[in-house]
Amino acid sequence: MTVRDKLWVFTCVAGADHKWLERGGVTTASRMTPAEGAFYLGVPNLILVRSEGQPPAEAFEQYARSFAPLDHVAWSIVGSGGRHDGDELPGVLDLAARFPNISTAFMDDFFTSDGANLSLDELRSVRERLVAGDRRLDLMVVAYTHMLDQRMAPFLELCDAVTLWTWSSDDLPDLAANFARLEAISPDTRKLLGCYFWDYPNAKPVPLPLMQQQCTMGLEWMLEGRLDGLVFLGNTVADFGFDSVEWSRQWIQEVGQREIQE
Repeated sequence: MTVRDKLWVFTCVAGADHKWLERGGVTTASRMTPAEGAFYLGVPNLILVRSEGQPPAEAFEQYARSFAPLDHVAWSIVGSGGRHDGDELPGVLDLAARFPNISTAFMDDFFTSDGANLSLDELRSVRERLVAGDRRLDLMVVAYTHMLDQRMAPFLELCDAVTLWTWSSDDLPDLAANFARLEAISPDTRKLLGCYFWDYPNAKPVPLPLMQQQCTMGLEWMLEGRLDGLVFLGNTVADFGFDSVEWSRQWIQEVGQREIQE
């Protein structure tokens, strides 16, 4: 197992984040597709998250085919902003039955200041239904450092993996402490570190020293066995030449072949 095997890209349809980039003076919408994002970064695993209902269900198969060369694909059943258009799980299970690299159901923006997007009983039902053919899919969820709370614990116990995100790069100096808080809240759930390229609340690329910090810490935690991977976000900001993206691409090439003990 190598570091590269543990790297993911978080993706939405091309251009989905344009309104956020416009706030930072970026006038051209990104045209990079999810599959191109994985290829550009050189990572073998991908998360596809629906944003404002896109892609529509009728386009799922075309996206799934473009992901065929990838090792693992996670597909959202709760999309950007916590949106879910009814029960999205059956469509994902049908797709996973036909595309074996779709291995995970993903819940974006699941936790809110008021609680969670599904009740514990609803989440248990989702977990019981995570079967595609003869395979059981994993369940992966997003958590933000500024929302970490012990009340998350019973929900995280029902998930196989949690991705931890620092929404504002101003908070990245506290990353080590926040990761330790997540470990205390959910000691047994696999953990991945979410790494933004674009600082959404501050409308700018993540400053290079902070990008380097989160990648370096993430690598250290992977080698120590505390972390199961890194997730880079994402294709919708990756084709503008930002230092945060270009440094990360080079870093992935440099560390990707390092061995990780299972």
